[in-house]
Amino acid sequence: MIRILQQDNRITKIIFAVIIGLAVVTMVITLVPGIFDNQATNDTTVYATVREPGVLGRFASESTPVKDVEVNQLASRQLQQQRLPEFLLPYMVQRAGQILVQRAILKHEADRMGLEVSDEDLRRELQTGPFAQYLFPNGTYIGDDAYMNFVQSAFQTSRSDFESQVKSDMELNRLQALVTGGVTVSDNAVRDAYRIQGTKVKFDYAVVSGDDLRKTINPSDAELQSFFKQNQARYAAAIPETRKIEYVSFDASSLPGGRPQVTDADVQAYYNQHQDQFQVKEQVKVRHILIAVPSGADAKTDAAAKAKAEDLLKQIKSGGNFADLASKNSDDPGSKTQGGELGWLDRGKTVPEFDKMAFSLAPGQTSDVVKTQFGYHILQVEDKKTAHMRPLAEVRGEIVPVLEQQKAGAAEQSLATQLAGDAKKNGLEKAAAAKGLHVVTTDYLAKDGVIAGLADGTALLAQAFAVKQGGDPTAVPTGDGFAIFQVVDVKSAHAPEFDAYKQHILDDYREQQLPQLLNAQLNKLDDRAKVLNDLKKAAAEMNIPVKTSDLVGKDGQVPDLGAMSGPGAVAFTLAKGAMSGPINTGRAGVVLSVLDKQEPSPDEIAKNFVQTREQLLSVQREEIFRVYIGNLTEKYEKGGAVRYSKKQPAPGSSPFGN
Repeated sequence: MIRILQQDNRITKIIFAVIIGLAVVTMVITLVPGIFDNQATNDTTVYATVREPGVLGRFASESTPVKDVEVNQLASRQLQQQRLPEFLLPYMVQRAGQILVQRAILKHEADRMGLEVSDEDLRRELQTGPFAQYLFPNGTYIGDDAYMNFVQSAFQTSRSDFESQVKSDMELNRLQALVTGGVTVSDNAVRDAYRIQGTKVKFDYAVVSGDDLRKTINPSDAELQSFFKQNQARYAAAIPETRKIEYVSFDASSLPGGRPQVTDADVQAYYNQHQDQFQVKEQVKVRHILIAVPSGADAKTDAAAKAKAEDLLKQIKSGGNFADLASKNSDDPGSKTQGGELGWLDRGKTVPEFDKMAFSLAPGQTSDVVKTQFGYHILQVEDKKTAHMRPLAEVRGEIVPVLEQQKAGAAEQSLATQLAGDAKKNGLEKAAAAKGLHVVTTDYLAKDGVIAGLADGTALLAQAFAVKQGGDPTAVPTGDGFAIFQVVDVKSAHAPEFDAYKQHILDDYREQQLPQLLNAQLNKLDDRAKVLNDLKKAAAEMNIPVKTSDLVGKDGQVPDLGAMSGPGAVAFTLAKGAMSGPINTGRAGVVLSVLDKQEPSPDEIAKNFVQTREQLLSVQREEIFRVYIGNLTEKYEKGGAVRYSKKQPAPGSSPFGN
């Protein structure tokens, strides 16, 4: 994955949005402390299990396991992405676990509401969505082998798991769109929001530089020695433990006899054993237009929505283009941009009124106005499928890559086990030589080091710091194969010598002294400016530079002050000519005086009206979906549908103790 990320930054966004980021839906999943106290599961590989709540769910629904390995992988990725210290890992594990549990809850609810994504929907997404530039460059499919290599390289997963993840993300996005589809904001709210958002200010500002102050902190060696002794606990393990490792690695290209081949008999056997996978249910392909009616709406609002739907139906029957009318009028954000397209739907998977109408129409027919709990719909059936089994010839291209990966994985695992056993008996050098492989010896590496010769050395390093020096050879995955390693030497964490670590100690001393010194200088500047009623004179007396900003809005940046949505936002609350109090940005201190203040004109408000409305709608939809997730999670908890593993810490507990 690292190689791909280095080659193309565009794929980074896709990976984090779709796979690593867990889709748009999970951006609004929040922790709900204490709601997961429930009966536990004893499966040591499972963090938690989720099923539908209630008695029916207990006996009729299939439970969804949230695996330990998934939780740990997500926690580690978040730790790295946010550049947090390792001691926060227990907290991140708990947070990641709850995110994945809530995602599983949403998946159950989406399934219950009939929002599953079909194979046809998936194919359309891969052809037109964010992955299209990699899988269908210039509209041409790259082929099964290249597809499988792309998925393996980018995500270290199988094609089937990748497609399942994309389907799940699409389904949860449908759920979010359905839940938040009726959100509205008033015109006055939009205007008021842009009036605040569009205000601009220009100001003088005096800057007390933290970097300049830091240079004035020059303790003597005696003071540094004293600081070093007083903070012995802080420096006791300042030089981290390092380990020297010997390893031999291989991938599928190193397998004896080459990559395992898939035979026709293998394909036939897989097809026979997985017939449920290739069953096509009765389906209907539908477009729709939704005129939403908010929950609890009065009769007048309901009647207006119905009248609008009936008017649209008249336009369709008079020759109007269904897709165009859906794009312009539908209140379903998940389908309106596709002309109302919902794709293939299984029987019984949508609300009863919608389902009954969809399956009663012939291809090409348009329904009358249909009312559901979401509002008024107009349906147009595009195509139908009867229930049938997909023939082997049609699905062979899907089966072969799965079998190839399974066979290669099994062969790699077998070779790794054999090598580890041989190395235990005869030593790593002899075991490697017997297979035509070579042993590599690393330098001393810290736990967060990098093994340059491996695609992914994370598992090896983690395992290497969990075993004893000279322990038995151990096999670990490397992203594109396996490695068998031994720890040959260990240098324990220890305190540094003062002279060798002096610069680090000086930096720490300065960091400790700086906040107090910065606040003192900043308050002195503020007091003097108020006395003189002149910021520039006060700054000149203290030899502090004064700068002048551009005319900036809340989305602007100002040197030394940073984003105007941060501490500098106080400028928007001041009148022209007014002076701020002390503003501490952490790395600098600022006092500012407003020179000009301009509010947006009515024309500017009108020009930005649509964009501002979308911003407000996005915020409100996110908030509504947060509430929905909280209520839904509580429902599953009270219904006994979430069961944590006994080995997990109590939800809501602190990783730091009491």
